[in-house]
Amino acid sequence: MTFSICVREEYTDEDGDEQTRFGVAVTTRLPSVGTMCPFASENGAVATQSLVNIDLGRKGIEYMDDGLAVDDALQSLLNADDGAPQRQLHGVGAEGTFAFSGEECSGWFGHVEGDGYTVAGNLLTGEAVVDETAAAYETGAPADGGPADAPLAERLIDALAAGHAEGGDKREELHIQSAALIVETTEDPPVDPYFNDLRVDATETPVADLRATYERAVEGYEMAMDRYEDAYDEDSTDEAE
Repeated sequence: MTFSICVREEYTDEDGDEQTRFGVAVTTRLPSVGTMCPFASENGAVATQSLVNIDLGRKGIEYMDDGLAVDDALQSLLNADDGAPQRQLHGVGAEGTFAFSGEECSGWFGHVEGDGYTVAGNLLTGEAVVDETAAAYETGAPADGGPADAPLAERLIDALAAGHAEGGDKREELHIQSAALIVETTEDPPVDPYFNDLRVDATETPVADLRATYERAVEGYEMAMDRYEDAYDEDSTDEAE
């Protein structure tokens, strides 16, 4: 019922320190996918889908926050899940990737793993959906650890758009759709960017609406920082006046 992408990228912040960012984006032909499927922290990103078990995503992130590698964290959860043949679970950690598609998922289903990313989907029009999602991400990804041409949230939307253009979720009779993205980083900015945690819960154009929401959120963040940056820096409402 879903396709999604999880990403890990290393980068250098404005102070010259090495940082890591994690992102996950997902869309489906059901409402409120952002409440069920995508999970991320400064230690990893996970998507749980097909017959969704939210605990696989929530606990997967908790395990990685406790120091487990992504493959150990997610495989241990699947080993304890009687419904594993009906699950799709994939994600990235600080040093690896993991992707699983149970044999009882509904076709077309499958996944791909690349350098620092995973893509998976089920109930899709075909394999091209995940292939094009992956290809779009690779096209925009930073080369050799260099700077990216666009923020990760924007590039995750581009990746979803590429998969959506190939047909995406095949259940055309379900017109109420949704999409979501989350980006987390090891960097600690004074204010978390508003555009790094977004959901479109009920729409007929989920990816286009997610992009529009992202663009407005970026605009709002920039306006807020222009007006309140001193207040954020000083952690004082006195500076906001």
